[in-house]
Amino acid sequence: MKFTQYFQSMRQRPDRSGIELAWIERVIDQPVKQTIQPDGRIRCWAAIDEADGRYLRVVLLEDGETIHNAFFDRSFTP
Repeated sequence: MKFTQYFQSMRQRPDRSGIELAWIERVIDQPVKQTIQPDGRIRCWAAIDEADGRYLRVVLLEDGETIHNAFFDRSFTP
């Protein structure tokens, strides 16, 4: 996995430090929804059973490989 400096910085926040890399990989591999932003970044969502079924959003750069952001999206509805 490749990461942006922004992702590595945000991962230090207490509300994001518990997000496991395995969960991020699962969202990328098996998203329930995927969209492309106007800037080319790719958003992926999937429910994480281990986190009480909350939806994790992962944002990838245009290359589809580099992780830019990952957080639990409270406003997402499948």
